[in-house]
Amino acid sequence: MTLSLYNTLTRRQEPFEPVEPPKVRMYCCGVTVYDYCHLGHARSYIAWDTVRRYLIWRGYDVRYVQNFTDIDDKILNRARQEGSTMEEVADRYTQAYFEDMARLNILEADEYPRATHTLDGIKRLIHELEHRGYAYAAGGDVYYKVRKFQDYGQLSGRKLEEMKAGASGRVEDDPEAQKKEDPFDFALWKEAKPGEPAWESPWGSGRPGWHIECSAMVRDRLGETIDIHAGGADLVFPHHENEIAQSQAVTGKPLAKYWMHNGFVTINGEKMSKSLGNFTTIRQLLDEGNVPPMVVRLFVLQAQYRKPIDFTDEAIASATQGWNTLKEALLFANQYGEKLGWTFPGGSLGTREVSAAPLAEFVERFQAAMDDDFNTSSALAVLFEIAKEIRRDRNLLVHEGKTDTAPELLKQQWQTLVTLANVLGLEADADAETTEQQSNGLSDAEIEALIEQRKAARKAKNFAEGDRIRDELQAQGITLIDKPGGVTQWHRN
Repeated sequence: MTLSLYNTLTRRQEPFEPVEPPKVRMYCCGVTVYDYCHLGHARSYIAWDTVRRYLIWRGYDVRYVQNFTDIDDKILNRARQEGSTMEEVADRYTQAYFEDMARLNILEADEYPRATHTLDGIKRLIHELEHRGYAYAAGGDVYYKVRKFQDYGQLSGRKLEEMKAGASGRVEDDPEAQKKEDPFDFALWKEAKPGEPAWESPWGSGRPGWHIECSAMVRDRLGETIDIHAGGADLVFPHHENEIAQSQAVTGKPLAKYWMHNGFVTINGEKMSKSLGNFTTIRQLLDEGNVPPMVVRLFVLQAQYRKPIDFTDEAIASATQGWNTLKEALLFANQYGEKLGWTFPGGSLGTREVSAAPLAEFVERFQAAMDDDFNTSSALAVLFEIAKEIRRDRNLLVHEGKTDTAPELLKQQWQTLVTLANVLGLEADADAETTEQQSNGLSDAEIEALIEQRKAARKAKNFAEGDRIRDELQAQGITLIDKPGGVTQWHRN
C-alpha cells in the first residue's frame, strides 16, 4: 500500500514521496501567543499530531517543527490592556499552550522556534530579497514586490487582479499605503512605533512582518525545501502564499513539496467568534464543560482532517458514548487479563505494554484508511469493530464466567486495539480511571463491604434490606450478579 495525501498546491491527491526518505521534515504554523487556545487550535493540532504519529508508525524518521508567533499587534494590545509587556504575555500563553496540548495527548514538537529568537535569520532573508530585487525599503519599512514574483497565487489559485489591495497580513492595517510601490505589496519589516518593542536592523529600528517570520524559521530549522508544510485552511492566503513568494524568490527551490490544510470549525453551524458569544477555549470545554480530553480528540478524528466540523452538544454526547466504548475495551486487560491468564513483560497490564504482533486483518484495513489521505473516520471504524468484539466477550465473561473467543486470540485483539488507538493518540489511563471512579462514587472496598452486608441481610431473610443495597449499588453504576453457591460478582457499568 502507498500513502497518498491531498496537496493544496497541486489540488490533487498524490503519492507521498519524501525528499530524502525515510526522513520527513514537517513544519506546522503555530499559535500567536496572546490568548488561550480555542477549539480551532484543538482541531488543527490534533490533526497534525495524528499525521505525525502515523508517519512515525509507518517507519518514517519525522522531524516536526512548530513555531510560536511572539511578535504581533494582538500581543501588544493585550500587554497594554494588562499593563504588562509583550514578553510577559507571550510567555504566559506559551505555557498555557503546552498545558492544553498535553491534556489532549498532543506530542511536543521536536523544536519550537520563536520569532524573537529568529531575528538574525529574518533580517538575513530580508536582505537577500532586497539584494535580488524582490524587496525595497520605504520610510523605515521594507516591502515585498508581489508583481515581481511571477508564480504569486500558485497555492491559493488567486490572481492579482482578483485580490483586494492591502491584503498584507496581521502585522498592519496598512495605514501607510502611500509608502508602497504597489498596493499588493506586503510588509517584511515595520518601522518602530513609539512605546512598542523594536529591534535594530539595516533599515532602522523596527520589527518583522508576520509572513517573513515563518519563512525564516522554516529555513533555519529545516532547510530550503521541506516535505510537509501544514496549517489551517485560513492560512492558505495570504500567509502561506506569501511564505512561498519570500522563500522561493531567494532559494529558487520549492519551500515545501506538500502543503496540507485542515478544515474549519463551527459552533452549532456558526463561525466561532467572541461577538456571537460562542467562542470556546480548550480549557473551558475541558474544565467548565467537563468534557474528557479523549472525547475531544475522538470528536475531531471522527471527521477526515480536510472536512469542516461542527461542535454541538449532540456531537459531543455522541463522541462521549464512542469514547466510553473504546475506553472500556482499552482497559479490558487491566480488569480481566489476570482472570484470563494473560501475562505481559514485567508483569504489567498497562495499556501501553503490547508484546504480541497485532492482527494483520485489522492492521491492513486501518492502514488502507490512513494511507488514503489520513482518513481517520474510516480508521476509527476498524477500532470500534475490535472494541465491540471485546465488549461482547467481556459481557460473556461477566455473566457466564467464560468467553467465546480463545483467551490468546482475545489478547491479540486487545493488543491490536491498543496499538492502533495509540497511533491516533487515543489512550486510556487505568490509574486515572480508578481515581475518577473512586472520587465520583464508591471505592472497590466500599462496594465489597456493601455486598457483604447484603449477604448478611439475605442470610437473615431480610430480603427488603438486600434489595435496598442492590438498588443503591445499581443507582451508582454497580451491577451485581448472583451466582450459584452464594457467590456475588459485580462490575461497574
